[in-house]
Amino acid sequence: MKLQIADCRWHIGVGATLVAALLATGIARAETIDRVLAVVAGQLITLSDVTAARDLGLQSADGAADPVRAILTKLIDRELVLAEVDRYAPPEPTAAAVDGELQRVRARFASQAEVDAALARSGIDEKNLRETLRQDLRTRAYLDQRFTASSDRRTKAIEDWLAGLRRRGDVIDLYLPAERK
Repeated sequence: MKLQIADCRWHIGVGATLVAALLATGIARAETIDRVLAVVAGQLITLSDVTAARDLGLQSADGAADPVRAILTKLIDRELVLAEVDRYAPPEPTAAAVDGELQRVRARFASQAEVDAALARSGIDEKNLRETLRQDLRTRAYLDQRFTASSDRRTKAIEDWLAGLRRRGDVIDLYLPAERK
């Protein structure tokens, strides 16, 4: 029995020494790769999603004091709307329509290298961007079908509808501004 206890102590000592060595060299250092800010209808919204929406000009903070919060709120609303859109399946946009949206995004940048850099910072590729643009086109088609009133009445009807989606939506908002952490 004493031999087994001694063996255990030796293994624990060796393990502790290895962990200490790893920590000292920085190998075991934890690194945050991304951060989940919200979960909407089972879909994660990450800090990378907020960064991509901002950097690619898909969403703006509109001068908000907390730009991450402003864009995150828009992305939460977007996910709620997409869940509704998926229930009613509006027509798929054409490949040409998606290409047109992609060209509008590219036009916001001085060069393809800048587009590529924004995509890399956001951790997405052109395929992901095309899918986002396709979803946005489907959402527009759905809203055009559902809300046909004049401009002011349409805006109010969409705001009321979205407020209802927020009330009954499955949203877990995990974002805390930097000063509250």
